[in-house]
Amino acid sequence: MISLEQHQVEIQKNLQAWEAKPLLQEIYASFYQRIISLIDPKIPGRIVEIGSGIGNLKTHLPGAISTDLFANPWLDVVCDGYDLPFKSGSLSHLVLFDVFHHLRAPNAFLREARRVLNRSGRLILFEPYISWSSFPIYGLLHHEPVGRKQPLNMGLSLPRPRDYYAAQGNATRLFFDKEISGWPEGWNAFHAQAFSSFSYLFSGGYSKPSTYPASWLKGIQQCDAALSRWPRLFGGRCLVGLQPK
Repeated sequence: MISLEQHQVEIQKNLQAWEAKPLLQEIYASFYQRIISLIDPKIPGRIVEIGSGIGNLKTHLPGAISTDLFANPWLDVVCDGYDLPFKSGSLSHLVLFDVFHHLRAPNAFLREARRVLNRSGRLILFEPYISWSSFPIYGLLHHEPVGRKQPLNMGLSLPRPRDYYAAQGNATRLFFDKEISGWPEGWNAFHAQAFSSFSYLFSGGYSKPSTYPASWLKGIQQCDAALSRWPRLFGGRCLVGLQPK
């Protein structure tokens, strides 16, 4: 069992990498714009990001409440995604950026998300997407397991103590491969898009050096846009939007 403190270790490493890699900041700005495209300002309630990490979403959504498991100066609230300190029906949006694949019991989280969201609220997930081309990169070059064959925990609760968990393939398995028919029960997927993201994969992310100079970014992003027509072959990231039924 890996301690939850591993999460805080990763945050500190990510912060150092973020400050040292302007290329990464530019790539993530495009990711945040995709997320913002699913925000509906007409829905009443606050926007909350779960698992904010180093807190970069607030640069693009200044009104969002940033949360995570451990206290850091840039966070607004310290909390666990399975036990949210918000009133029932008080939130308009929940945003999870690279957090869903850390949820050992996604149904337990969805139960809590449903409680705190407004009846017309939205849950927005940004995740790795496992395709023929991205699988070797995520599987060999990233420290987190892809977990394509791991059993999925569909329990409605997750007892304490809770350990560190990661399975990068979970969003692909559940939202695109639909390994569990009818899942997620009680939710409507109003958006589910996988797209090519070699600009990100070849950037080295937070943990590896980039394989291309920043001046190439726009050209590679143009290639990504073209290759996104075949996500099963070339997909590397996905964006999912859910609403309670």
